[in-house]
Amino acid sequence: MSSRDVILGRVRRALGGPVEPPSSYGTDVDRSYLREHGGRSVEETVELLAENLADYRAIVHRCDGAELPLLIMRLLAARGPDSVLVPPGLPPEWMSAADPPRVHDRAVSTPAELDRVESVVTGCAVAIAETGTIVLDGSPDQGRRRITLIPDHHICVVRVPDQVVSSVPQALERLDPARPLTWISGPSATSDIELDRVEGVHGPRTLEVVLVSGE
Repeated sequence: MSSRDVILGRVRRALGGPVEPPSSYGTDVDRSYLREHGGRSVEETVELLAENLADYRAIVHRCDGAELPLLIMRLLAARGPDSVLVPPGLPPEWMSAADPPRVHDRAVSTPAELDRVESVVTGCAVAIAETGTIVLDGSPDQGRRRITLIPDHHICVVRVPDQVVSSVPQALERLDPARPLTWISGPSATSDIELDRVEGVHGPRTLEVVLVSGE
Protein backbone atom coordinates (compact mmCIF):
# COMPACT_ATOMS: atom_id res chain seq x y z
CA MET A 1 0.00 0.00 0.00
CA SER A 2 1.34 3.41 -0.99
CA SER A 3 1.29 6.57 1.10
CA ARG A 4 -1.39 7.87 -1.25
CA ASP A 5 -3.62 4.89 -0.45
CA VAL A 6 -3.13 5.40 3.27
CA ILE A 7 -4.04 9.11 3.07
CA LEU A 8 -7.09 8.50 0.90
CA GLY A 9 -8.21 5.76 3.26
CA ARG A 10 -8.04 8.20 6.17
CA VAL A 11 -10.04 10.76 4.21
CA ARG A 12 -12.72 8.20 3.36
CA ARG A 13 -12.87 7.14 7.00
CA ALA A 14 -13.32 10.74 8.11
CA LEU A 15 -16.07 11.44 5.56
CA GLY A 16 -18.08 8.28 5.74
CA GLY A 17 -18.41 4.81 7.12
CA PRO A 18 -15.70 2.66 8.62
CA VAL A 19 -12.81 1.58 6.43
CA GLU A 20 -11.09 -1.69 7.21
CA PRO A 21 -7.33 -1.36 7.64
CA PRO A 22 -5.18 -3.14 5.06
CA SER A 23 -4.15 -6.68 5.87
CA SER A 24 -0.53 -5.55 6.08
CA TYR A 25 -1.30 -2.91 8.70
CA GLY A 26 1.20 -3.13 11.54
CA THR A 27 3.70 -5.16 9.52
CA ASP A 28 4.68 -2.61 6.85
CA VAL A 29 7.21 -0.96 9.15
CA ASP A 30 10.31 -2.94 9.95
CA ARG A 31 10.54 -3.06 13.73
CA SER A 32 13.66 -5.20 13.99
CA TYR A 33 15.68 -2.22 15.24
CA LEU A 34 18.06 -2.57 18.17
CA ARG A 35 16.51 -2.21 21.61
CA GLU A 36 19.86 -1.09 22.97
CA HIS A 37 23.03 0.23 21.34
CA GLY A 38 25.97 -1.73 22.69
CA GLY A 39 26.25 -3.95 25.72
CA ARG A 40 26.81 -1.96 28.89
CA SER A 41 26.98 -2.93 32.52
CA VAL A 42 24.64 -1.27 35.04
CA GLU A 43 27.44 1.03 36.14
CA GLU A 44 28.27 2.01 32.57
CA THR A 45 24.61 2.73 31.86
CA VAL A 46 24.40 5.06 34.86
CA GLU A 47 27.62 6.79 33.78
CA LEU A 48 26.20 7.30 30.29
CA LEU A 49 23.05 8.81 31.78
CA ALA A 50 25.10 11.25 33.86
CA GLU A 51 27.23 12.18 30.84
CA ASN A 52 24.25 12.84 28.57
CA LEU A 53 22.36 14.76 31.23
CA ALA A 54 25.37 17.06 31.65
CA ASP A 55 25.67 17.38 27.87
CA TYR A 56 22.12 18.78 27.86
CA ARG A 57 23.19 21.31 30.54
CA ALA A 58 21.45 19.60 33.43
CA ILE A 59 23.39 19.74 36.70
CA VAL A 60 24.07 16.21 37.97
CA HIS A 61 24.59 15.26 41.61
CA ARG A 62 25.21 11.88 43.22
CA CYS A 63 24.52 10.68 46.73
CA ASP A 64 23.14 7.77 48.71
CA GLY A 65 19.78 7.63 50.43
CA ALA A 66 21.09 8.84 53.77
CA GLU A 67 22.73 11.89 52.16
CA LEU A 68 19.73 12.89 50.05
CA PRO A 69 17.91 15.17 52.56
CA LEU A 70 21.06 17.19 53.22
CA LEU A 71 21.86 17.43 49.51
CA ILE A 72 18.37 18.73 48.70
CA MET A 73 18.73 21.22 51.55
CA ARG A 74 22.03 22.49 50.11
CA LEU A 75 20.66 22.75 46.57
CA LEU A 76 17.67 24.78 47.76
CA ALA A 77 19.83 26.94 50.02
CA ALA A 78 22.08 27.77 47.06
CA ARG A 79 19.05 29.03 45.14
CA GLY A 80 17.47 30.76 48.12
CA PRO A 81 13.82 30.27 47.12
CA ASP A 82 11.06 31.77 49.22
CA SER A 83 9.07 28.57 48.76
CA VAL A 84 9.37 25.10 47.25
CA LEU A 85 6.63 23.11 45.54
CA VAL A 86 6.22 19.46 46.54
CA PRO A 87 3.98 16.75 45.01
CA PRO A 88 1.59 14.99 47.40
CA GLY A 89 3.46 11.67 47.30
CA LEU A 90 7.02 12.95 47.65
CA PRO A 91 8.75 10.88 50.36
CA PRO A 92 8.70 13.18 53.41
CA GLU A 93 12.26 12.28 54.40
CA TRP A 94 13.59 13.86 51.19
CA MET A 95 12.57 17.30 52.45
CA SER A 96 13.24 16.67 56.15
CA ALA A 97 16.28 18.99 56.25
CA ALA A 98 15.00 21.71 53.90
CA ASP A 99 13.97 25.11 55.30
CA PRO A 100 11.84 26.90 52.64
CA PRO A 101 8.07 26.88 53.18
CA ARG A 102 6.34 24.09 51.27
CA VAL A 103 3.71 24.77 48.64
CA HIS A 104 1.61 21.69 47.98
CA ASP A 105 0.33 20.67 44.56
CA ARG A 106 -3.39 21.49 44.53
CA ALA A 107 -5.95 21.31 41.74
CA VAL A 108 -7.12 24.85 42.52
CA SER A 109 -3.65 26.38 42.18
CA THR A 110 -3.59 28.93 39.36
CA PRO A 111 -0.69 29.46 36.93
CA ALA A 112 -0.06 32.84 38.59
CA GLU A 113 0.26 31.17 42.01
CA LEU A 114 2.62 28.54 40.63
CA ASP A 115 4.67 31.23 38.91
CA ARG A 116 5.48 32.70 42.33
CA VAL A 117 7.05 29.40 43.37
CA GLU A 118 10.74 29.32 42.50
CA SER A 119 11.67 25.64 43.00
CA VAL A 120 10.04 22.22 42.71
CA VAL A 121 11.31 18.83 43.91
CA THR A 122 10.04 15.61 42.31
CA GLY A 123 10.85 11.99 41.69
CA CYS A 124 10.67 10.46 38.21
CA ALA A 125 9.22 7.44 36.42
CA VAL A 126 12.29 6.43 34.44
CA ALA A 127 15.58 7.86 33.15
CA ILE A 128 17.02 6.99 29.72
CA ALA A 129 20.80 6.79 29.47
CA GLU A 130 21.22 6.91 25.69
CA THR A 131 19.25 10.13 25.33
CA GLY A 132 19.85 11.77 28.72
CA THR A 133 16.09 11.96 29.25
CA ILE A 134 14.03 12.06 32.43
CA VAL A 135 10.41 10.90 32.08
CA LEU A 136 7.65 11.96 34.48
CA ASP A 137 4.26 10.23 34.45
CA GLY A 138 2.24 12.17 37.00
CA SER A 139 2.67 9.63 39.80
CA PRO A 140 2.23 10.92 43.38
CA ASP A 141 5.95 11.63 43.83
CA GLN A 142 5.95 13.72 40.62
CA GLY A 143 2.66 15.57 40.69
CA ARG A 144 0.84 17.06 37.76
CA ARG A 145 2.68 18.17 34.66
CA ARG A 146 2.26 21.90 35.23
CA ILE A 147 4.16 21.95 38.52
CA THR A 148 7.37 21.04 36.68
CA LEU A 149 6.79 23.45 33.79
CA ILE A 150 6.14 26.74 35.62
CA PRO A 151 8.74 27.04 38.45
CA ASP A 152 12.18 28.16 37.27
CA HIS A 153 14.16 25.49 39.16
CA HIS A 154 13.48 21.74 39.11
CA ILE A 155 15.25 19.18 41.32
CA CYS A 156 14.51 15.67 40.04
CA VAL A 157 15.53 12.60 42.05
CA VAL A 158 16.38 9.40 40.12
CA ARG A 159 16.73 6.14 42.01
CA VAL A 160 19.85 4.33 40.77
CA PRO A 161 19.88 1.79 39.25
CA ASP A 162 16.18 0.84 39.54
CA GLN A 163 14.84 3.74 37.47
CA VAL A 164 17.63 3.84 34.86
CA VAL A 165 17.32 2.11 31.47
CA SER A 166 19.58 2.20 28.44
CA SER A 167 17.19 3.07 25.63
CA VAL A 168 13.85 4.55 24.64
CA PRO A 169 12.33 1.11 23.75
CA GLN A 170 13.21 -0.13 27.23
CA ALA A 171 11.65 2.97 28.78
CA LEU A 172 8.44 2.56 26.81
CA GLU A 173 8.03 -0.94 28.22
CA ARG A 174 7.86 0.57 31.71
CA LEU A 175 5.55 3.47 30.92
CA ASP A 176 1.76 3.55 30.75
CA PRO A 177 0.76 5.39 27.53
CA ALA A 178 -2.50 6.42 29.17
CA ARG A 179 -0.67 8.54 31.74
CA PRO A 180 0.40 12.19 31.17
CA LEU A 181 4.03 11.64 30.17
CA THR A 182 6.55 14.48 30.23
CA TRP A 183 9.92 13.80 28.56
CA ILE A 184 12.69 16.11 29.78
CA SER A 185 16.12 16.32 28.15
CA GLY A 186 17.89 19.11 30.01
CA PRO A 187 16.49 22.50 31.03
CA SER A 188 13.92 24.18 28.81
CA ALA A 189 15.61 25.80 25.81
CA THR A 190 14.88 27.16 22.38
CA SER A 191 16.74 29.09 19.67
CA ASP A 192 15.73 31.97 17.46
CA ILE A 193 16.45 32.25 13.74
CA GLU A 194 20.03 33.33 14.52
CA LEU A 195 20.50 30.23 16.71
CA ASP A 196 20.82 32.24 19.93
CA ARG A 197 19.93 29.83 22.72
CA VAL A 198 17.37 31.01 25.27
CA GLU A 199 16.63 28.90 28.34
CA GLY A 200 13.49 28.89 30.46
CA VAL A 201 10.94 29.56 27.72
CA HIS A 202 8.92 26.34 27.97
CA GLY A 203 9.84 25.21 31.48
CA PRO A 204 12.53 25.41 34.17
CA ARG A 205 15.67 27.38 33.39
CA THR A 206 17.65 25.14 35.75
CA LEU A 207 17.35 21.34 35.98
CA GLU A 208 19.25 19.55 38.74
CA VAL A 209 19.19 15.76 38.64
CA VAL A 210 20.11 13.78 41.75
CA LEU A 211 21.23 10.20 41.11
CA VAL A 212 20.58 8.54 44.45
CA SER A 213 21.72 5.02 45.26
CA GLY A 214 20.44 2.82 48.04
CA GLU A 215 17.07 4.61 48.13
